[in-house]
Amino acid sequence: MVENKLKKKYGLLTAIAMVVGIVIGSGVFFKAEAVLKATGGNMPLGIAAWGIVGLIMLVCSYTFAIMATKYEKVNGIVDYAEAAVGNQYGYYVGWFMAVIYSPTLTAVLAWVSARFTCVLLGWDITGGSCMTIACFYLVASYAMNALSPIIAGKFQVSTTIIKLIPLMLMAVVGTIVGLVNGMTVANFSRVVDSSVGIGGGLFASVVAVAFAYEGWIIATSINAELKDAKKNLPKALILGSLIVIFVYIFYYIGLAGAVTTEALMESGQAGAKLAFQNIFGTVGGSLLFVFVIISCLGTLNGLMVGCTRGLYALAVRNRGPLPETFKQVDRVTNMPTNSSIFGLLLCGFWLLYFYGAMLTDPWFGPFCFDTSELPIITLYGAYIPIFLMLMKKEKDLSPFKRFVMPVLSVLGCIFMVVAACLAHGMAVVYYLIVFVVIMIIGAFFSATKEKGYGAGHKHVSS
Repeated sequence: MVENKLKKKYGLLTAIAMVVGIVIGSGVFFKAEAVLKATGGNMPLGIAAWGIVGLIMLVCSYTFAIMATKYEKVNGIVDYAEAAVGNQYGYYVGWFMAVIYSPTLTAVLAWVSARFTCVLLGWDITGGSCMTIACFYLVASYAMNALSPIIAGKFQVSTTIIKLIPLMLMAVVGTIVGLVNGMTVANFSRVVDSSVGIGGGLFASVVAVAFAYEGWIIATSINAELKDAKKNLPKALILGSLIVIFVYIFYYIGLAGAVTTEALMESGQAGAKLAFQNIFGTVGGSLLFVFVIISCLGTLNGLMVGCTRGLYALAVRNRGPLPETFKQVDRVTNMPTNSSIFGLLLCGFWLLYFYGAMLTDPWFGPFCFDTSELPIITLYGAYIPIFLMLMKKEKDLSPFKRFVMPVLSVLGCIFMVVAACLAHGMAVVYYLIVFVVIMIIGAFFSATKEKGYGAGHKHVSS
């Protein structure tokens, strides 16, 4: 039915803005503290962590870009899982993305956006005012996407450009000032806490950096709405990844020229604000929080794009709960309205969980874990079979695309899983218990409800 089909409405610029805008959000502003604490103030080791995770992101996005040139249906990562491993595996990846990964990240970003708003206003960052603002940001982001996806796309491009301004200013001006006054050399040539081992410090800092790089795969959720997706999505994944890595590393170097390592270690947010004040004056430092809020809201918007399409990606395959309900597309807005509403509900649930697990006296006993970091374990774990089957099936690819990049991608995924496990310890076990329960619930809806897309579908292949 025509009304159940998403139209091609986004261009290459929007796709690149999705990748860059989803990834560059709040993490780069406050993870400097966590990274430097993990490395004992070792600035080169901290930059190595930003580079390693960025390289893993680039390698994985390149491998998915190879698949993006061959397969296109609805929701890229689900398409690739289905094409490489099979329909059933594709369903479980889609269920995980729709019910756990996208809404957990979106909920955390709503709170982070509210947190920086409260910092700007001088309010408590964990109390009722902050959570109320977080709920408002969630609903507002949902409303913009559900009522006008075109405006949401333009908002994504605009906020991506706006958020790059302070980062690039600090990268360029901070580096120049630091080289002139000697602070860059001083920060790079000494270690604050030499008792921190290089190996352990690197693993811990990699996990801290991981959150700042997360979310790029959600950009593939718009491939059904992307003009000339087989050409534009691979370009967006590669160019977007390169932009993110470049911005992160040079912003980090710029910070080293504007403020001491000790100041950044004491408080990431205060240290970043002090860095901007040192370079651009008091007004410039205060404006940082305005840019941070805009940056966070842009990321929230990009993540909400993925949330609104989560159950739709399953429903068009005649799978998941109530496929006839969730695959309906509004004739006016060309948005999967029912899927969008359920996505918002899941975001609200995970925001409630995040508050009970991380922001107040624990509500859930041992089952209190950080939903901003733990899901990457099962995300990168889910990538591995896709990359392995790509090597087995795609015999027409060059050796570099068929073997070299997928093997590097698998090694990168294993590294991320191991690093997260070492950093979070027993919390990983409790997260995996919750993950298994949610996947078992998904199993009840895994059967194809009727003949159609699910069992007999063949992907469009170039």
